Amino acid sequence: MLALATLGFGAVPAPALDPGAEPGLRAAFARCRAVEEEQERLRCYDRLAARLAPPRFQGRLTQQTDSFAITAPTVLRYESDGPIFVMYLKDAQGGVVQNLHIGGGGSATYLIDTPGTYSLQISGSESWRVWLLPQR
Repeated sequence: MLALATLGFGAVPAPALDPGAEPGLRAAFARCRAVEEEQERLRCYDRLAARLAPPRFQGRLTQQTDSFAITAPTVLRYESDGPIFVMYLKDAQGGVVQNLHIGGGGSATYLIDTPGTYSLQISGSESWRVWLLPQR
């Protein structure tokens, strides 16, 4: 029985088993649960789900992503583990739409408000992650 339980846990991503993997996650769920208005509570849970979703792009140092299409306004969320992170949002022709950066690591967001085809050119000093989140 213990072997089966161990095998079952092996299919669960490590962060889901480690309550300290996402600081404040339990408190965030408790805050959502306490929201009385149904639509606002759902939006709260949706924001939590976005925090837990795997990144669309991830890497280390410099990379040009494949093209991606959006059909509605989309939030570009990005995180860097290093002190230098520069990202160019490019249109389908390769023209720079927006220059984005983070100094000293951390995370930030940018709203891509025009549907279309884009790519990212990313230069970082360490690892980084990028999510594409439909705006709600």
